Amino acid sequence: MIPAPFDYVRAGSPEEALSLLAEHGDEAKLLAGGHSLLPLMKLRMAVPGVLVDIGRLPELRYVRVEGDEVAIGALTRDRELEHSSLLHAEVPLLAHVAGQVGDPQVRARGTIGGSLAHGDSASDLPTAVLALGGSMVIQGPSGTRTVAATDFFRGYFETAIGDDELLVEVRVPRTGRVGWGYEKFTRRANDWPIIAVAAVDGRVAMANMGATVLRASATERALAEGASLADAAALAHERTSPSADMHADQEYRRHLARELTRRALESASTVS
Repeated sequence: MIPAPFDYVRAGSPEEALSLLAEHGDEAKLLAGGHSLLPLMKLRMAVPGVLVDIGRLPELRYVRVEGDEVAIGALTRDRELEHSSLLHAEVPLLAHVAGQVGDPQVRARGTIGGSLAHGDSASDLPTAVLALGGSMVIQGPSGTRTVAATDFFRGYFETAIGDDELLVEVRVPRTGRVGWGYEKFTRRANDWPIIAVAAVDGRVAMANMGATVLRASATERALAEGASLADAAALAHERTSPSADMHADQEYRRHLARELTRRALESASTVS
């Protein structure tokens, strides 16, 4: 449980962080809140030669309205999202889900950008951003580009961020009083979800039902065609590939997906 030796350098700006990534190449890893990377380093599943600390860049820490969207700096901490009055008014689903991440200590250090960049399919915030139809702004040597959440998550712990790039911003539509629901099943309150479901404005996203967080496309189509909430939820497991582990086998995860989708859809139909 002791990481391999590494060098540490603190970046003073996003541009300096990108320069350090270019200088050190595959040896470098970005460090934000540390809740994803440091456990992997302790298990020596990640062995970076250089840690580039971006955790103290104030220009990447904000929540603000920009047109029809809310723009969130990648280094905004979970606790700030949880307690943001702006987010509660404009995107209440995301504020609620931020409050479900881990425990207060985790939320005080964890960042939305770190959670998304980690690409874990069993994560709260990626599930919410996918359900909201959000997008990620990625900065690299050639400038910035925007990637929709549906294209951002590529595979197990794999995202659209290149080795020489940095996630700088998350953008989500302003949903206001549109109904939403979020349900998750855990062994303990601060555990990763065994299954989680987010529903908002006819979109449904699920955690831990495949290699990435994914949309319940069959459920969404059924809702669009006028199916009842229960009938649409019964299709949530279609075209998924949940894993089996000590917490749940595949069939139990499929059952949870259907049940939690029904509950999330019912909540979304009553919240105003």
